[in-house]
Amino acid sequence: MSDNPLPDHLKTRYGVKTTDELWAMILVEGNDFWRRNRARYARVPASPRCRNCHRPFEGVGGALLRITQGVHKSDKNPNYCWGCYQFLSDVPGGTEVEVTMFFADIRGSTALAETMSAAEFGGLLNRFYEVAIDTLVLEDAFIDNLIGDEVSAMFVPGFAGPEHARRAIEAGRALLHATGHGQAADPWVPLGIGIHTGVAWVGAVGGADGAAADFTALGDNVNITARLASASAAGEMLVSEATIRAARLEEAKLERRELALKGKSQPVAVRAIEL
Repeated sequence: MSDNPLPDHLKTRYGVKTTDELWAMILVEGNDFWRRNRARYARVPASPRCRNCHRPFEGVGGALLRITQGVHKSDKNPNYCWGCYQFLSDVPGGTEVEVTMFFADIRGSTALAETMSAAEFGGLLNRFYEVAIDTLVLEDAFIDNLIGDEVSAMFVPGFAGPEHARRAIEAGRALLHATGHGQAADPWVPLGIGIHTGVAWVGAVGGADGAAADFTALGDNVNITARLASASAAGEMLVSEATIRAARLEEAKLERRELALKGKSQPVAVRAIEL
């Protein structure tokens, strides 16, 4: 744990003195101002948007915010608005907190790409990103990364509440439905999802110049979640038993599997959920 002091204007605004205290308050207890704003902006159907505050950059909502609030993408990191990037730059560091991690992976993406042009595949990925982001932010997720054929997110107590595990599962069901799974026709993109609950380090990581470059989660439990997504079949969520217990779901109704994951000495118990 560090005890880096906050800039004076943040001490006054949040009523805490160090970066550790601020991250603990935001991620565990929550902040009403942030929570209200994220919930409001999440309901504006527009993408791309700031990964932190959910303010849209495009569409009618984005145009209105540019005019009324001067909202625009950060020049240093276009995943964030200028205000959120400045906050992350002012408050490097983070804290360990129990979170629910969420990875959604396009299954068979290499074979899928061979059936279409590069432009068509790029359009498919962009459509997937937009649908995934808009689905996840409605459940108060933080979008972590958009990498190739995968989207990762985290559900932290300070924003998703104590029911973060349940909300992650609900987001998974909603995303499978939004991509056409569980219907008579084939899905427009085949997805597998991994969800796991455990302790991770969450916070702002620095770039080469020492400024905060990204807001992310790190640790072994993040790696487990990514491997669950890789092991899932199209139209399936593999949910760790830790998440099932945290969400208080009835385990007896769900198929149980034990997976040997790379880097883990013991198998990981999961439950398979389909629409």
